[in-house]
Amino acid sequence: MKVIVINAGSSSLKFQLFDMENEKVLSKGICERIGIDGRYTQKNADGKEINKAEIPMANHVEAFATLVKNLTTGEYAVISDVSEIKAVGHRIVHGGDLFDKSILITPEVIKEVSALSSLAPLHNPACIQGVEGCLKVFGESVPQVAVFDTAFHQTMPAKNYMYAIPYEYYEKYKIRKYGFHGTSHRFVTARCAELMGKDVSQLKIVTCHLGNGSSIAAVDGGKSVDTTMGLTPLEGVVMGTRCGSIDPSIVTTLMEKENLTTQQVNDILNKKSGVIGLGGVSSDERDNTAAAESGNERVKMAQEQQRASVKKYLAAMAASMGGLDVVVFTGGIGENAPNFREAVCTGMEFMGIEFDAQKNAEMKFGKEGEISKDGSKVKVLVIPTNEELLIARDTVELAFAK
Repeated sequence: MKVIVINAGSSSLKFQLFDMENEKVLSKGICERIGIDGRYTQKNADGKEINKAEIPMANHVEAFATLVKNLTTGEYAVISDVSEIKAVGHRIVHGGDLFDKSILITPEVIKEVSALSSLAPLHNPACIQGVEGCLKVFGESVPQVAVFDTAFHQTMPAKNYMYAIPYEYYEKYKIRKYGFHGTSHRFVTARCAELMGKDVSQLKIVTCHLGNGSSIAAVDGGKSVDTTMGLTPLEGVVMGTRCGSIDPSIVTTLMEKENLTTQQVNDILNKKSGVIGLGGVSSDERDNTAAAESGNERVKMAQEQQRASVKKYLAAMAASMGGLDVVVFTGGIGENAPNFREAVCTGMEFMGIEFDAQKNAEMKFGKEGEISKDGSKVKVLVIPTNEELLIARDTVELAFAK
């Protein structure tokens, strides 16, 4: 059974085609610069680029038609006919408090996701276009499933998701903490329990999804009870270009001093802050590490602040659960930056973390395993995330439920 997973951004559409008989990736790629000039890139199962072309795509409907054409015809086809694709899974960024789990897409679901666009104006409308693109190619005969970034965190108690502002703003505008990266946190939580040979209900886990965008979650008995990202992905730890949690008065001060509009200050905090704002070199961990090692003190300070923020929130998430059994690192930085992990875990013996530097140094480039010392009270694991596979699994489960 073949399933395609779609991740639609404001001007992009990523895809992975799975054979769910063995959960293998047949092909993956991205349609970029949708609505501008258009670029299509296709990779094989190993991630090697095999097909790249400049193809005009006015919208996500045309983008989906482009990728289907390339998957079924020509030199790089991996299936003979579009009818081989039996279901479609969509990553939907924001499900608000309406969706606490994945769901089959119906006209009513499309309306509800569209109504949530004010909470994710760059992403939810693009996701809807991705769904519409699939409908145009497949019609209504091929089931589509929505998997929400926010759904995993809908188990948080009100004390952890409400903001201490007038309650009327929650009632009027649904201003509350939603959390993101939920599909990744859910995947590594399940995998962590599997690796430890325990039922997830027995574990208190802090999952650290660290990349250009980063979030940390407290997962108690398999359920998210707290997380660092909030109403938007801006809250929480210091990130590549995002400031993370700051004094809210900074926003009004900048607007007054610099005569900024709301959009301008939003761009500063989301795109020009974080490590690139502090360090002034890059938002990429590799570039910043090289600069710091070359003696750039400003970049070094930015990295130290980022790592300290992760350490602080790791402890805070453990406090939310009243205990800690295991810490999981995942995401581009979490999986591939041993120095970052070491900085976070060093000095955490008071929490029961005994770090093994040698194990840690070897754990990168897709490797999975433990980086804490044998006998450490709190285990520390590196687990590569696979959000697309989890979306594909949810899609099969919902589309073909008996």
